[in-house]
Amino acid sequence: MSTSSVSKGCFVFKPSCKKKKKQQLSLEEHFTDGCEGAENSDVRFKLCHLLWEKIKTDTEVLQDELNRKVLDSLLDLARKCSSTLQHSDWASKMRASEIPTAALVLGVNVPDHDMTFQSLSEQLQQSVTPHVASVQAKECGTLKHLMKRVLERLTGSVVAVDDEEEEEAEQTSAQLHKSAHCSLSTLCDWYNTKVKKSSGGTPGKKRSSPAKDEQQQPPVVIIFKDLEAFNPRVLQNFILICSLYIERLPLMFIFGIATSPSTIQHMLPHSVSSLLCIELFQSLSCTQHLATVIDKLILTHHFPFKLNGKVMQVLISIFLYHDFSVRNFIKGVQLALLEHFHSQPLSVLCCKKKEALPNVTQLSLRDLERIRQLPSFKRYVEKQEHEEQVRLLKDDGYLKDVCQGLIKDLHKYHKNYYPVLRCLHTLTSSLPRYPLGKQIRELHLICLEKNVWENEDYQSAMKLLKMLAKEELITLLQRCAEIVQLAKSKKMKMALIQLEELLTKFKQLDTAAAVESVPDVEESFTSPVKNLQKKTDLFQLQKTLLEMNESRRSKRLSPFEVLRNEAVDFIDGLVKSHLSPPESQTLNEVCYYSSSATVRRHLNATPRTSIQAALNSPYYYIQNDNLKTEDGSVSNAAPDICIAYKLHLECGRLINLYDWLEAYATVVSAAEGNEPDSEDFGKVDQVKHARFIRAVSELEFLGFIKSTKQKTDHVARLTWGGC
Repeated sequence: MSTSSVSKGCFVFKPSCKKKKKQQLSLEEHFTDGCEGAENSDVRFKLCHLLWEKIKTDTEVLQDELNRKVLDSLLDLARKCSSTLQHSDWASKMRASEIPTAALVLGVNVPDHDMTFQSLSEQLQQSVTPHVASVQAKECGTLKHLMKRVLERLTGSVVAVDDEEEEEAEQTSAQLHKSAHCSLSTLCDWYNTKVKKSSGGTPGKKRSSPAKDEQQQPPVVIIFKDLEAFNPRVLQNFILICSLYIERLPLMFIFGIATSPSTIQHMLPHSVSSLLCIELFQSLSCTQHLATVIDKLILTHHFPFKLNGKVMQVLISIFLYHDFSVRNFIKGVQLALLEHFHSQPLSVLCCKKKEALPNVTQLSLRDLERIRQLPSFKRYVEKQEHEEQVRLLKDDGYLKDVCQGLIKDLHKYHKNYYPVLRCLHTLTSSLPRYPLGKQIRELHLICLEKNVWENEDYQSAMKLLKMLAKEELITLLQRCAEIVQLAKSKKMKMALIQLEELLTKFKQLDTAAAVESVPDVEESFTSPVKNLQKKTDLFQLQKTLLEMNESRRSKRLSPFEVLRNEAVDFIDGLVKSHLSPPESQTLNEVCYYSSSATVRRHLNATPRTSIQAALNSPYYYIQNDNLKTEDGSVSNAAPDICIAYKLHLECGRLINLYDWLEAYATVVSAAEGNEPDSEDFGKVDQVKHARFIRAVSELEFLGFIKSTKQKTDHVARLTWGGC
């Protein structure tokens, strides 16, 4: 296909429908491609897919549960709007021209808003009204486009804005839809038709009762997902127009706000905002969402895939310092999951115990050698006797039996780790200055790095626990008992028995006996003090002070203090028994993903570094042998932009375009194989000139240079290294 024209133009050629579509690879084929240990890749893909779906399902359920309260309140408001006859109290709050409006403050985690609005739209359509339309600012730059999107999503037909669009709409949708004009009067006519069809009545027939009429007047809900991004003038005009139709059309607005409710006052003048009857709704903060996701999804032994401390820290840092998006945090977990199963052949054992034990027996000889090369297994072998070491390294059948036992121990470790972690967090999260962190994720990160009991903050937390009052300590121990009661391991059942015994002892304390022992202690303190009131020399004063110090040390503890120390020592024993870091467990590499650099590279990209690496070393991306260089220079066969970039690095702050072009033409002539002594070598023709202009334009677009008014034939360099 070609065309000729005297003037410049843009010609569009539609692709032929007869072209055969390329056969797309399945997900499993994509997973297997380049997968290490392809012999068991199909099993690993199935495990990865199941865990991926579990993450997706569980997070959606959590999101619905967390937003349940605010969504129910919004649904109640929508029901009131559809039945003002029954809810006279709501009708009394509104004037006739006011539009009921819900201001939904969702927070700055904008990527998470789509899931919330999708759930809201579904619930509105299921229980309140079928007429729901959601719009975004990027598709509503003008009033006519906003009106068009609203009408299209409510009516389900193509809406024409002007004559040209109307003609195009008629051609493209003649068989499917009917085109409609872009106006609210059209929407009113469509709504009245829908109401009459659902009621089954005729236009002139009166309805029987208000209750029946209430069900036949569902509201028309318009959701503005990102209110801050809308053009204020467009929004104002749309609200003014809608207020004129409020008597004919039961409209309702829902504003999605990311920052503050005061945004409405900043965007809308009083003459417009007075047309809205606004009710404020506040969702939970994104940090609360993240804490719940971590608690339900990561801090549980039911989910076999685990993240080590560095990967966990990367994901949390991206959340706290970049986007506050729980959705992106989940995507990071899914990325780590995919990378783990794709790059670790032994991830075939990363599943529930009843599935992992049979998979051990199916391990190949190559997989058994991979187990012997694991750092944790090497440490395990070094601790064994010489004969045992020989069997582990030579006998494959015996190694499989040992691995089954180690897998069982790893699952037991997780069953005991998380209850004890929650107990320790319960006891320390209420202490002054939060020595082990306010959130459980902070304590979890500490436990992942090293032995938590070797931490100075842990020692100070134990000292503070030994200073708690009786009622406060009993309350915290009761919470710990509730946590341990949910665990199903044998050791946790034994710990529950000991906790209940401690609580029983606290309740049986004889407070009267503790009170009687106090005067003796006070008397022992006051006797040396009385001696100080007498006239004495320096030696006698020193002797008296030493006696006071010894009396303090020999103070007899009360029964409550003894029991309190016993309870704290019991918790300390649980921590030292069950909160050792995962790296200390044999075969932890099977379940724990540790490549934090990979996660950071994929999720926390550095575009400037990547662009400079591509321009300096094009072979890294293009993988062409002609582009290989040893001294770090760019080959003359490199793309034009790489050559122009390399030449501009040799210039100062201002670059002469003509000199730059001459140098570029010399390099390109060498690439074309021209002899340096020939006449055409370094000569600038139209093709080279056009290629140079394109390369310079691309560098300007990327931000390496800019035009300057200092000299018309020069450009200014924007990167470092210039004069």
